[in-house]
Amino acid sequence: MSKLTLDLAKKIISAAEKEATDIGVSMVITVLDDGGNLVAAHRMDDAWLASIDIAKNKAWTSVALKMPTSNLAEATVPKAELYGLNTTNDGRIVIFGGGIPLLRDGKVEGAVGVSGSTVSHDIQVAEAAVKEFENVSINI
Repeated sequence: MSKLTLDLAKKIISAAEKEATDIGVSMVITVLDDGGNLVAAHRMDDAWLASIDIAKNKAWTSVALKMPTSNLAEATVPKAELYGLNTTNDGRIVIFGGGIPLLRDGKVEGAVGVSGSTVSHDIQVAEAAVKEFENVSINI
């Protein structure tokens, strides 16, 4: 049973939103539990509408494959061993950065997905969310 509660998801989102604000971008931040179920989603003012699905799918990819979405970039280019992976699972697999699993004691508790800017900004904001999860998890 996942300990990824709505209260914890709100803290994760808050940390991610602060990072996004600090770098001057509006983003969508989504938190899923270890079964890929939505715990919380947050769309900052003026964030791209397309980012709603992208953020959720980044988080889902991270839960489903138990890895950051950025790990898929090189393996999914043409002629690489996982080329076409993003066409599986009804197109839910995202192969660029911004989705990161939330790990506790080596097990996936859920994932965060962030979308709304460049891939490097998406990763930066997702990493802020993960850092908050790790800080809060120490006290659980």
